[in-house]
Amino acid sequence: MSILVSILCMTYNHELYIEDAIEGFLQQKTNYDVEIIIGEDCSTDNTRKIVKKYMNEYPGKIKMITSDHNVGMNKNAQRLIESSRGKYIAICEGDDYWTDPFKLQKQIDYMEEHPECSLCFHAAEIVINKEKQTGNLVRPYNNNKICPTEDIILGGGGFCPTASLLFPRRIIEHLPAFFQKAHVGDYPLQMWTACQGYAYYMDEIMAAYRIGNQSSWTNQLIREGDLKEKLIKVKMGDIQLLKEFNRTTDNKYNPVIEETILKREFEILLLQHNLRKLKTTKYKILYTQLTTIEKLKLLTKFYFPRAYRAMVGMKKIMYRNN
Repeated sequence: MSILVSILCMTYNHELYIEDAIEGFLQQKTNYDVEIIIGEDCSTDNTRKIVKKYMNEYPGKIKMITSDHNVGMNKNAQRLIESSRGKYIAICEGDDYWTDPFKLQKQIDYMEEHPECSLCFHAAEIVINKEKQTGNLVRPYNNNKICPTEDIILGGGGFCPTASLLFPRRIIEHLPAFFQKAHVGDYPLQMWTACQGYAYYMDEIMAAYRIGNQSSWTNQLIREGDLKEKLIKVKMGDIQLLKEFNRTTDNKYNPVIEETILKREFEILLLQHNLRKLKTTKYKILYTQLTTIEKLKLLTKFYFPRAYRAMVGMKKIMYRNN
């Protein structure tokens, strides 16, 4: 039988979590053939060793692609796409995992019945580190529905849980140039696949999205230096990405892209404590939407920066002592 679905798993330093991901793949109950391709990006822990163990236990079922040096998130994803053979691609990063053994079957059943659908995604539970459940969900809607591309643009990369994404491989065989420049992978992927037909949301919790692990994108930002400056850089990257996407799609989504860019600019000004610009006419509506506490913090940062830094320092000391 030909492969219908390629499961692509990008992993780096996920020794504590990769087994959960692989077990979730192996537990899928389908009436078609799937392939599991793991992109092991030269981890410095035991991730590769664990993947090899599963390869030996399930010969021919799992394929690992790796190298003797770290290639980075985007190139790791690209080499997995190039190696895939399925009609559809399902994504799950090595620190996330699937919780429903019928997840793939449900999504494929819908996609096969609706060939005009270009992206299918679902809800996910948020978990912390290895096991701690938060009771929180990534759940953009409370019912099954066709999702407008505009919602994904406005929602950012976290709108669709990455571990829920499933789409036809043909859509990403020839990606536009802006993908190579993108500072992240999930946001442009969600926008591009959605705009090639339509996105469909299944209101079922069929995956777990893990936060708080040391190899996560957010923790890498924290370790690499000044978090505020890193966040500003990310938001500037979002703005550039949105402009490139707008050009590529001939301004089809221009109103919502302009709205999203305005929000990113506002968020940058908040991080910079630039009260004067925040209160200008351009950002007036967004400024009025801030809570009273948010406004008080901003005023303190702007007019009394030394006092604010002292307050933050005291808070950190109290946190360490508790």
